[in-house]
Amino acid sequence: MAQKTTLKEFEAVYPKLEEDILDHARSYNLPQAELDWLKKNLEVNPLGGKCNRGMSVPDSVSILLGRPLDEQEYFQSATLGWMTELLQAFFLVSDDIMDSSITRRGQPCWYRQDGVGMIAINDAFILESGIYILLKKYFRSHPAYVDLLELFHETTLQTELGQLCDLLTAPEDKVNLDNFSMTKYQFIVIYKTAYYSFYLPVALALHQLNLATPKNLKQAQDILIPLGEYFQIQDDYLDNFGLPEHIGKIGTDIKDNKCSWLVNQALAKSTSEQRQILEDNYGQKDDAKEAIIKKLYDDMDLKGCFEIFEEKRKKEIDTMIENVDESDGLKKEVFKAFLDKIFKRTK
Repeated sequence: MAQKTTLKEFEAVYPKLEEDILDHARSYNLPQAELDWLKKNLEVNPLGGKCNRGMSVPDSVSILLGRPLDEQEYFQSATLGWMTELLQAFFLVSDDIMDSSITRRGQPCWYRQDGVGMIAINDAFILESGIYILLKKYFRSHPAYVDLLELFHETTLQTELGQLCDLLTAPEDKVNLDNFSMTKYQFIVIYKTAYYSFYLPVALALHQLNLATPKNLKQAQDILIPLGEYFQIQDDYLDNFGLPEHIGKIGTDIKDNKCSWLVNQALAKSTSEQRQILEDNYGQKDDAKEAIIKKLYDDMDLKGCFEIFEEKRKKEIDTMIENVDESDGLKKEVFKAFLDKIFKRTK
């Protein structure tokens, strides 16, 4: 019987990994003040989140084995999980600078903390480098070492290309709704979110267990990319229709000129009058204009559109899961666990 990891168990692995990265820096005789800075970077940025991506690695390994993990198996899978969290931290520190964000996880963004500023760019690079320090230390002799290296490099590039498309399509300071399309939206979502948040953890679990056959990886990709796309569409929906007390924040997609699923649906369905309302009010830092867009979304019944989409996507994913070929060691349950976490979520 598989066993789900807890955040407490997962976080208990991190201090050793943090020390590994610091030890590596010490081997270069990094001066103490800079070592202290690095330690703070490693403690502020990867920690404090929900760690869903990271914990999905040991959870998936346990499902694939059909039993709780022993100490070594858990440490290996949690270490791979923490590499995904370092990747996430690298993206978030960078993202917050690009978006001029104010807070992250209830604290000022790293670049806005005392004395940090643009040093945060270099700190983000170091967080990414931590992945490869840990990979070399713990997986150098693993048969899938090169595959793991390539997977992290490939996933990083995919996410960066998704971010590039997002930044060029929807700059906060220049609203041009002609830039928006479902084609661009899908590219952004698939490459900026789905690969590293959904496919990466399962691919890592398969590599750890030497089950990463081309067939298994293809099946995982075919299910997890549409699942990741569904997750982001949910996020866009909740940004407008979710309750702030549930989602833990006040949605800002309309004011931030986001190329979201909702605005793309509105553009596709709009009459010429509705299109003009979108042109006049979308992407403005103005409460009254945001309220006009929210009313337009209600008038166009985008809530109903989402509910239809959600039911359809759930059926499609259920069918794909049912058709998974388990002969190479992949398990349907891996995908069911992901779907159960996100179907009909409210936060």
